[in-house]
Amino acid sequence: MSATAANVPPFRAFSNKLVLPWLVAVALFMENLDATIINTAVPTMSASLGVEPLSLKAVLTSYTLSLAVFIPISGWLADRFGTKRIFMIAVALFTLGSLLCGLSVNIHMLVAARVLQGIGGAMMTPVGRLALLRSFPRSEMLTAMNYVVIPALIGPLLGPFVGGLIVHVVSWRVIFFVNIPFGLLGLWLTRKHMPDFRDEHVAPLDRTGFILFGTGIALLSYVLEIFGEHTWPVTPLSLLALLSVALLTAYGWHARRDPAPVLQLRLFKTRTFRISVVGGFVTRLGIGGMPFLLPLLYQIGLGYAPWQAGLLTMPSAAAAIVMKLASRRVLARFGYRTVLAANTILLGLNMMVFSFITADTPVVLILLLSFMQGFFASLQFTSMNSLVYADIDDRDTSKAGSIASTAQQMSLSFGVATASLVAAWFLGHVDKTDTLRFVAGLHHAFLVLGSLTIISSLVFRGLRPEDGVAISKHAHAPVRAATTVTEEAVD
Repeated sequence: MSATAANVPPFRAFSNKLVLPWLVAVALFMENLDATIINTAVPTMSASLGVEPLSLKAVLTSYTLSLAVFIPISGWLADRFGTKRIFMIAVALFTLGSLLCGLSVNIHMLVAARVLQGIGGAMMTPVGRLALLRSFPRSEMLTAMNYVVIPALIGPLLGPFVGGLIVHVVSWRVIFFVNIPFGLLGLWLTRKHMPDFRDEHVAPLDRTGFILFGTGIALLSYVLEIFGEHTWPVTPLSLLALLSVALLTAYGWHARRDPAPVLQLRLFKTRTFRISVVGGFVTRLGIGGMPFLLPLLYQIGLGYAPWQAGLLTMPSAAAAIVMKLASRRVLARFGYRTVLAANTILLGLNMMVFSFITADTPVVLILLLSFMQGFFASLQFTSMNSLVYADIDDRDTSKAGSIASTAQQMSLSFGVATASLVAAWFLGHVDKTDTLRFVAGLHHAFLVLGSLTIISSLVFRGLRPEDGVAISKHAHAPVRAATTVTEEAVD
């Protein structure tokens, strides 16, 4: 493995290490801001583009789906062409996609631009974390990651309010233009401070696996999107669904025979990895739809302005920051099994309580409910993301991270599609001007999504009390030999 750090003066190498965490933080901030700033603008964007609000789920799912498809090859691209070049390309694509989103004249152009954003985003975060992993010794990695995570959480904190304020004062298109100065700053910092790590002996890209997996996931997501709009007959939709399943099954067969598959499925033989990924997937199917449905409830159902709807979601992001600082102590006190099994139920119940929100609900109660959602969700995500690496060998952490990140983005994309399907089922042909029936339909959707989240707690019951003790430091867990895990793997 070679790196530019060996070819630059010591002062420059030291300077790079100081700036690198902030560079990765800028990338994460852009991604998280973009993922949340658009939610409160959905009703306004739908009116501007002349489509129904539920149809705009394609704008959300196309981005997360692109992440799921392209994340698996981001590590290979960095090893093959260097972290500096790939990170610059990623930032440039994301910035260009943002510009095209703001210039879009119809939903089709907007979706295409979001796909371009997703391709850039799929490479930005994994490559940035890879550069951190190879720049810092393990004793310094936790400190470096703290510089990255906290600024990244500011995006979800500010995104809904800023997005609502922008569409209230100016055009929704400005939402996407906000990314451009951050993108230009990221390009400048990358050119000056990003180290250029690469692997001269990287294995050839698993092109067959990439095509099989990417095509299968894209088709499956398309089927879910079209099915929710009821614009296709059942027969062709069924055939497309079968084709997507066949492609994904073919990838599974291929991955067991290829020495270097794009996603290493043998890791699913590890119990803690399997439970964290599968349980996390099901959990995110429920929680992933909430950012899509809540703006519809607040703006269309309750009549709040976009900036007011953004304020109602801000406590959720603030609670996530608070829990991020406390999650290690919670896991040390109760352990992974207890935390995940119990917290998933609390999260689902909290989601179901949103079905009681009406125009007469005091704002303070809505804010409290939003805070509790962020509190439970942050603990859930931190626990699931860190448990992924509990029993994974050091040499496989990057492979485990690729699978976990891909599954996470898939589940969030499918979560939006699921929320749209459920909402469309209960709303039927309800006119959005009929606010009472519109709110009632959304209430039913919250109950279904909350129930789905609660069901996922059954997956985590398969954990043992001592699972993940090497990470959680759970004092009351039975003593057993624990696999060493890298601190940088813990989210």
